[in-house]
Amino acid sequence: MSDVSVNRRLVTVILYFRSGGVRAARFSAQYGAKVGICELPFHPISSEVLGGVGGTCVIRGCVPKKILVYGASFGPELEDARNFGWELNNKIDFNWKKLLHKKTEEIIRLNGIYKRLLSNAGVKLYEGEGKVVGPNEVELTQLDGTKICYSAKHVLIATGSRSERPDIPGQELAITSDEALSLDELPKRAVVLGGGYIAVEFASIWRGMGATVDLCFRKELPLTYFDNEMRAAVARNLEGRGINLHPSTNLIELVKTEEGIRVLTDNDQEIVADIVLFATGRIPTTKRLNLQAVGVELDEIGAIKVDEYSRTNIPSIWAIGDVTNRMNLTPVALMEGTCFAKTVFGGQLSKPDYSNVPTAVFCVPPLSVVGLTEEEAIEQAKGDVLIFTSTFNPMRNTISGRQEKTIMKLVVDAETDKVIGASMCGPDAAEIMQGIAIALKCGATKAMFDSTVGIHPSAAEEFVTMRTLTRRVSKPKTKLQE
Repeated sequence: MSDVSVNRRLVTVILYFRSGGVRAARFSAQYGAKVGICELPFHPISSEVLGGVGGTCVIRGCVPKKILVYGASFGPELEDARNFGWELNNKIDFNWKKLLHKKTEEIIRLNGIYKRLLSNAGVKLYEGEGKVVGPNEVELTQLDGTKICYSAKHVLIATGSRSERPDIPGQELAITSDEALSLDELPKRAVVLGGGYIAVEFASIWRGMGATVDLCFRKELPLTYFDNEMRAAVARNLEGRGINLHPSTNLIELVKTEEGIRVLTDNDQEIVADIVLFATGRIPTTKRLNLQAVGVELDEIGAIKVDEYSRTNIPSIWAIGDVTNRMNLTPVALMEGTCFAKTVFGGQLSKPDYSNVPTAVFCVPPLSVVGLTEEEAIEQAKGDVLIFTSTFNPMRNTISGRQEKTIMKLVVDAETDKVIGASMCGPDAAEIMQGIAIALKCGATKAMFDSTVGIHPSAAEEFVTMRTLTRRVSKPKTKLQE
């Protein structure tokens, strides 16, 4: 490595500056560590050689997506406003390019904020592509092609994940969520393949902006790992908003035509679209990190294997966030980054706690959950499970005339009276569920929920007024128990 200069002044090198890396870098530096971060050059659309400070969530994920969610919500709300007395013109125009410009301005602003946070914490930022070349060494290829090798006591990998494309004929005609956040023109006809967060959210976004949307997914309902009752509610709402659902459907070929992209399904359907979005999952970003050459163990999809403290089989190398494929949520990566800093530099042995992690799907209206689904509770419970539900028409819908029910659910362990799961599909679900998550984390019982005074009039008060049992589910006995 004669062409590589060596710097041995760092305690920790982090690859790359994704959400978990942000937290780990700042907290480690606050504990007195000398921290350096290798990060790819900024670009809204990621690739193997492009990235940016802030990573997927800030640049091409949660933040820009939520901006588009807000943008898409105004059209239907303006329609609803008519029954609240607002006199509007018959035609409502939408300027996609203006929203896109505002979105780009915001992620550039956030990118700058994160850089300043790094600098203020004393963390050094090295721009370029990094790879691990030894248990304590990271090689950085700078933008001009020169290489520098950094030596550190600890190496933390926080490279996140990237969108995966299904291998079908014509797959190059489709886009992923990266490109969907930066389209030059708003599509008039869109086909979305997938049934997870990204697929459902983009289907809602484009439909809210006036596009014709066809959502194709492999299961009978979207959002496979969520509560089945909530999944059915989301499906009804998507259809109610005008999205064409194609359950038990996969795409087998895309063909470029003069009319647009011809989409062929395994159910002998043909759909013509301007845009086809693949939202079929993400894979860990480990391909170019040289990990196997160093001896770091990966699983079958390329995720880094770690122990409960986020340490790999190489004692000096750690990994957090989506690259480990544990619970792939931004706040979880932040938690893992915090635990890393406490464990390695804070003198506090800390491991992430994955119980009662709340999450939300920003479809319209949104779905938010915490704790166990009804199905999980029945499978894990030793005794009976109590289910409390409330389905109602939100007050705003009774005036606007929109036929869209809100549904709430509490899952309770009959023996202990503890609330072990909560779900909501309806307006403001994410904002409400954050507070419910605190209650579950504290071990709240159903009696505590019942004794809490509600805020009236609000949808949230339904969570403390569900007194009537919807159903009691008994776990089937095994032959040994009979």
